[in-house]
Amino acid sequence: MRSAEVKRHTRETQIRAKINLDGQGHAQFKTGVPFLDHMLDQIARHGMIDLDIEASGDLHIDAHHTVEDIGITLGQAFAKAIGDKSGVRRYGHAYVPLDEALSRVVVDLSGRPGLIFQVQFSRAMVGEFDVDLVHEFFQGFVNHALVTLHIDNLRGDNAHHQCETVFKAFGRALRMAVEPDPRAAGTIPSTKGQL
Repeated sequence: MRSAEVKRHTRETQIRAKINLDGQGHAQFKTGVPFLDHMLDQIARHGMIDLDIEASGDLHIDAHHTVEDIGITLGQAFAKAIGDKSGVRRYGHAYVPLDEALSRVVVDLSGRPGLIFQVQFSRAMVGEFDVDLVHEFFQGFVNHALVTLHIDNLRGDNAHHQCETVFKAFGRALRMAVEPDPRAAGTIPSTKGQL
């Protein structure tokens, strides 16, 4: 199985992220940021990726460092689990609706970090969660997973719905990209011979 565990300790946060790309969507979270736990659960369940993440951070300041560092640590675990990317589809995409909201996510396991994030949230907060941190999470992830990620919220009036469609679509797109391609078994999906 393609799995990995990474621990990241700084003076601001202590993070442990465990991932299994060939999982069943099992999820266990203890981050101290309940809304983020809800969003991470969307990645696991819709991506059929097992995730186990624990975090302790300086939440007395705000959730910024914790959310960003979870993205970083999850990205590192993903990069370790996916290995040399031989035999995978490489590209994944998904459109996901939730009531009035619709988001599109496209991912390329390119070996190059890149994030295009086109999401205009309808409000700044969902409960106690600052929606600006969604961008920080994905920026941390792509920088360390070494993937190219395009995220577009195409419509939506409810910020919770907007956010949830983004995370669900991300899970679905990631699921497609990491899937084994039976026609490309043992080969790297790149003319360069590596990703």
